[in-house]
Amino acid sequence: MSSFDETEAIYVRELGIDDIAPIYHLGEGLFTSDLYPYLYRTWDEWEVIGLYNTDPEYCLVAETDGELAGFILGTIITKASWTYGYILWLGVSPKYQRRGVADKLVDKVVARMIEDGARFMLVDTDPTNTSALKFFNRKGFGNIRQHIFLSMNLSKHEYYGRLIDYEHQKAERAGYRRSRPAIRARKPDSVANEVVLNPLASESQTTEDQSLI
Repeated sequence: MSSFDETEAIYVRELGIDDIAPIYHLGEGLFTSDLYPYLYRTWDEWEVIGLYNTDPEYCLVAETDGELAGFILGTIITKASWTYGYILWLGVSPKYQRRGVADKLVDKVVARMIEDGARFMLVDTDPTNTSALKFFNRKGFGNIRQHIFLSMNLSKHEYYGRLIDYEHQKAERAGYRRSRPAIRARKPDSVANEVVLNPLASESQTTEDQSLI
């Protein structure tokens, strides 16, 4: 099932396997950590592949002039007596923005979700993404609820520092063993059956096993 608009030449269809790479690369340029450093979902190829495998009917692409203009990735969630439609990702190529691409994608996926029993729609976005907020408000989304996401810089965690120190010590010990020539068994004409071992071998191994807590 697809739609075609003669005036804007926007063609909406289901996502196909050949669309996965182009959609991933388009999203890679739209959902960057520089723009949205605290986006709780990370954009990667598995976002596209996973939804393509589980909810292909809610994964749509828009084409215009034979090029990828945008995409929408959604899912259906059923809890108790409620069935929710959930838009997880909506992306439009900068080249085709303000041409109704997002409108057609949202309208199409909402219609499909209604047909499949959804009676409530959810969407979320970064609070600083004012253009997205205005767009979804215009499409009828409201009743905004804010969620607080807390973050912690693990490079400042105590255990992180101990782990780095351990790795440095391990590398230094490994480098020392490589630079030190191995001590071989003495020749038979010296002391019979006497073998001189590297005393650091077992000691360093024990130290490595016990140094990481």
